[in-house]
Amino acid sequence: MDTKEYKTKELIGRFIPYYKNHKKTVAIDLFCAALTTICELVLPLIMRYITNEGIRDLAALSVKTILVLGAVYLVLRIIDSVANYYMAYVGHVMGAKIETAMRSDAYAHLQKLSNTYYNNTKVGQIMGRITNDLFDVTEFSHHCPEEFFIAAIKGTAGFVILAGINFWLTLIIFIIVPVMIAVCMKLNRKMKKAFAKQRFQIGELNARIEDSLLGHKVVKAFTNEDVENEKFAADNDTFFAIKKETYKYMGAFQTTTRSFDGLMYLAVVVAGGIFMVKGAILPGDLVAYMMYVTTFIATIRRIIEFAEQFQRGMTGIERFLQIMDADIEILDEPGAVELKAVQGNITFENVSFEYPDDHNEVFDNLNLSIKPGEKVAIVGPSGGGKTTLCNLIPRFYDINSGTIRIDGKNVKDLTLKSLRRNIGIVQQEVYLFSGTVYDNIVYGNLNATREQVIEAAKLAGADGFIQGLKDGYDTYIGERGVKLSGGQKQRISIARVFLKNPPILILDEATSALDNESEYEVAKSLEKLAKGRTTLTIAHRLSSIRNSDRILVLTQEGIVEEGTHDTLMEKKGMYYQFYTMADRLK
Repeated sequence: MDTKEYKTKELIGRFIPYYKNHKKTVAIDLFCAALTTICELVLPLIMRYITNEGIRDLAALSVKTILVLGAVYLVLRIIDSVANYYMAYVGHVMGAKIETAMRSDAYAHLQKLSNTYYNNTKVGQIMGRITNDLFDVTEFSHHCPEEFFIAAIKGTAGFVILAGINFWLTLIIFIIVPVMIAVCMKLNRKMKKAFAKQRFQIGELNARIEDSLLGHKVVKAFTNEDVENEKFAADNDTFFAIKKETYKYMGAFQTTTRSFDGLMYLAVVVAGGIFMVKGAILPGDLVAYMMYVTTFIATIRRIIEFAEQFQRGMTGIERFLQIMDADIEILDEPGAVELKAVQGNITFENVSFEYPDDHNEVFDNLNLSIKPGEKVAIVGPSGGGKTTLCNLIPRFYDINSGTIRIDGKNVKDLTLKSLRRNIGIVQQEVYLFSGTVYDNIVYGNLNATREQVIEAAKLAGADGFIQGLKDGYDTYIGERGVKLSGGQKQRISIARVFLKNPPILILDEATSALDNESEYEVAKSLEKLAKGRTTLTIAHRLSSIRNSDRILVLTQEGIVEEGTHDTLMEKKGMYYQFYTMADRLK
C-alpha cells in the first residue's frame, strides 16, 4: 500500500476542483455565513449604546428606543436562523455530494488497477479509505471555507471595532494571538500524524476482522479461536494505544486554547479596568469590549477546534489521493483498436516476464503458437508458470519483452474491453457474488434474456440442481455462494461463461478441487463449453486432458515437452513421469 505523504497545500489544491459543480451553493453558503456573523457583531453595539446612554442620562433612554433596538435585533435573529438553516442543511448536502463524487472516483480508479496492486494491498485498508476516511470529508468540505470565511470577517471587523473603542487594549489582546496560533500549530502537526496512524490502524483492524471471518471454517476446524482472539487483541490494543496518543495531543491542544482564553480575559479585566479608572474607556465601551473579546475568543477557539476536523479531513483526502495516485499499470495504449471477428489464433513471440513487485522471473524468450479451435493442455510442476502464462493473454499482467498476438494482432494494440470480452476464464477458485443464482449467471452477459440465462445453465449442466433449489434461479446463494457445493458453484461459473460465449477459453484447474462425482459432471460441462473454441487447459488431474490436441509441459526452463498424450507417453519424459506418478497415487 502506497504511504506517500502530501503537504497541506497540495492536498487542498487537489481537493478544490470538487467544488466546481457547487460554486453557487458555496457562494450562498458564504453569504449566509456573513449574515450570521453580522448578526453576532451587532449585539455588543446595541448593549454598548444602551449602557452608555443609561449611565450618561437614564431619563433620555426611552422605552421606544429600546423597543426599536429590540425589533432590529429580532429581525437580525430571524435572518440568522434562516441563514443558519441553509448552512446546516444545504451546506452539509453539498459536502455529502462531494464525498459521493470522491468515492465514485476512487471506486472507478480501483477498477482500473492491476493485479499487482491487489496482491500487495489489504482489502480492509481499501475499504477503510473509500468509506470511513471519506466520511470526514463531508464535514470538512462544508465547514472549511465557511469557518475560515467567518474567522476572516470576525477577525477583521473585531479588530476594527475593538481598536475604535480602545487601541492600546486591542494591541495587548492581539499580541497574545500570534503566540497562541504558533503553539497550537505545533500541536496540530502532531495531531495530524496521530490521526494518520489511527486511520491506517483502522484499516489493519478491518483487514484482520475480514480475514478471520471469511476463514471462520478453517479457524473452527483447527480450533484456533484463541489464536485469532490473540491476534485481534494485539491489533485492537495497538489501535487503542494510537487513539490514546491522539487524545493526549487533543487534550494538550484544548488545554492550551483554554489557557490563552483565560489570559485574554485577564488582560481585558485588568487592563480594561485600569483604563476605565483612568477615564480612557467608558463603562458601556468596556461591556461591549468584553462581549467582542468573548466573540473573538469563541471564534479563535472554534477555528482551533475546527483544526481537529480539518486534520481529519486532510487525512481523509490524503488517503483518498493515495488511491487516486496509484499507477494504472495496464491501460489502453494510444490508438488501441477493437478486437473483432476472433478466429482464436494465439502466439507468444520471445516473451519474457517477471512479476513487477518481486521481480521474480517466470519466462525468458518463450515461444508458443496455438491454432484457432485447438485444445491445448498445460501441465508441469508448481511454480512453472502455467497460470501466469494464461494471465498474460488477457493482459492481467504486461510482459517485459516480446509480443503476444491474437489473430496476428499485438494484444497491447487492442482495447482491454474488447480483448477480455473475447476470452472466457473458468478458475479453480470460483467467485460468486452475493445475490441470486440468476444474478451470477447473467453477469456473463448483462444484456441476456432470462431464456438465454436458463439455456446457458442447461448447457453447463446446472439447470437440474437450480430447479431443485428453494426459489430456483431466484434463490439467494449467500456471500461467495456459501450455500452451494463446490460442484454447483463451478457449474454456475461455467454457465456464466457459456452466456458470455467467448471464442477463446481458459480453464485454470477448473475441476481439481472437486470430488469425483462433481468432477465428472463439471468435466462434461467443460467439454461442451470447449467445443469450437480455442481452449487452454491447466490441468492437475492429467486424466482429464488425454484427448487434448496438444499437451505442453511447462517448467521454469520453459516448454520442455509438447505433443499428444500418446506421443508424450512413448517419449517417457517428464510428462510420462507425471502421468505414471498420478496413476500410482490413485
